[in-house]
Amino acid sequence: MGKNKSGNKSGAGEARGASQGGDRHAYREFGPAADPLARAVPDRPASQQTVRVQVSRKGRGGKTVTIINGFQHSPDRLAALAKQLKAQCGTGGTAKDDAIEIQGDHADKLVELLVAKGYQAKRSGG
Repeated sequence: MGKNKSGNKSGAGEARGASQGGDRHAYREFGPAADPLARAVPDRPASQQTVRVQVSRKGRGGKTVTIINGFQHSPDRLAALAKQLKAQCGTGGTAKDDAIEIQGDHADKLVELLVAKGYQAKRSGG
């Protein structure tokens, strides 16, 4: 029995040292483990979604922003939809959480565009 890194001459130290490294594998019945904190995002078709379109100025220094809430899409698909709506309105905007914010008061135009895309869009908040 040769010396291992810790100076022990016993074979048990070598076996224990090998199992403490990155060679340990836990048994998994159903393949690689998924992130336990990640939530599944339902990616429903447009016809099954009711979205609300509202105009807001709160917390934006008096600037008007049109907010569309109620989307049930993955972040990638939501960002793609936001890009299309921004281009059709000719303004900037962003996709945050489950909402799209478009700069300016474009509520009526956005309701028409969303209905044309198959969403059940409703104007809310006056």
